[in-house]
Amino acid sequence: MSTALITGASSGIGRALAHVFARQQYNVILVARREDLLNSLKKELSKYPIQVDLLALDLTQSHAVEKLFSWTQNQNLKVDVLVNNAGFGEFGNFHEISRERQLNMIHLNISTLTELSHFYLPNMLQQKKGHIINIASTAAFQAGPSMAVYFASKSYVLSFSEALSEELSGTGVGVTAICPGPTQSEFVEAAHLKSSNLFKRSVPSSEDVAEFTWNAMQNKRVVAVHGLANNVMVQSLRFSPRSMARKVAKWVLRANV
Repeated sequence: MSTALITGASSGIGRALAHVFARQQYNVILVARREDLLNSLKKELSKYPIQVDLLALDLTQSHAVEKLFSWTQNQNLKVDVLVNNAGFGEFGNFHEISRERQLNMIHLNISTLTELSHFYLPNMLQQKKGHIINIASTAAFQAGPSMAVYFASKSYVLSFSEALSEELSGTGVGVTAICPGPTQSEFVEAAHLKSSNLFKRSVPSSEDVAEFTWNAMQNKRVVAVHGLANNVMVQSLRFSPRSMARKVAKWVLRANV
């Protein structure tokens, strides 16, 4: 039986992905800060004939990735699918958001994802099979005034995923960058975006995005943008002046906030 390691598994897309992989009879390794929510999720997954392991860990802390990797090694847990879902954003002008908050964002959204990929990829290559799923965002395709660091971090995730996928061509190991737009999850409140125009319309659930992610992995897609409207937006950015794109993004993010 294959095993998926999911970071940021306690809520939102990560929690939904845990259900999707469990339903597909994958053993799951759940990693997040909040142990109580991880234990709650483990109980929910008990209806599936799988093994569930969990580790409460703050991945923004120094040496957290090394600790996670050592723990899985000591527990003899083989990772076939790595889901780099942990991440967060913050709304506001760059100079008004604390330096610590923004550096933690860079660390979690970029450094942690990169480190985890570097730790778990060699075994996948040795086995000649495996998959790395990186949760990026439609934010990856443009600059984001009022969320400058978050948008930039997701651009890294997208670029890194595409490059790594090409490097691994023919090895049996795949890489997929999932690019959802606004989604119903705790991310919205944590980023202080609840009153933004982004969420004035109906947005998909975390469960919708999780199912989309599973299908994208099965179809070996490298870049998968969720939703027709988001796909149209992403394609339109290719033909729009960058000056216009960033002004539109600024208006959408800041409107009614």
